[in-house]
Amino acid sequence: MVFQKEVTLPAFRRGYHLITRFISEQLPELPETGLLNILVKHTSAGITINENADPTVRSDFERFMNKMIPEGDPVYEHTDEGDDDMPAHLKSSVIGASINIPITRHRLNLGTWQGIYFCEFRNYGGPRKLVLTVLG
Repeated sequence: MVFQKEVTLPAFRRGYHLITRFISEQLPELPETGLLNILVKHTSAGITINENADPTVRSDFERFMNKMIPEGDPVYEHTDEGDDDMPAHLKSSVIGASINIPITRHRLNLGTWQGIYFCEFRNYGGPRKLVLTVLG
């Protein structure tokens, strides 16, 4: 079984956003076992899996990444699209543009405290497209 669907996320403010429920609602009945791949079709956003209970983890991510990859650094040559653009590209490469999640007993096999984060690195990123692929 192969299922693939392109979905559009609404515009999110800059930051790390839990989208686990949104993703689950987009999927068909899942196979007994398999794999879900999620691809972010943008070079200035990312996706990862992390803590789903305490929202301070997401704000800590934002502060840490901004410290590690600051805006307005004079080393950047790619600056035509704003101060947040080149750092967004770098953050996307560090965090990553895709994840894989195992499917077990017809469910996403995430840990108790794990959730899917959509990472918006632009100040005004707009709606974002994801490709969801289920292999089973």
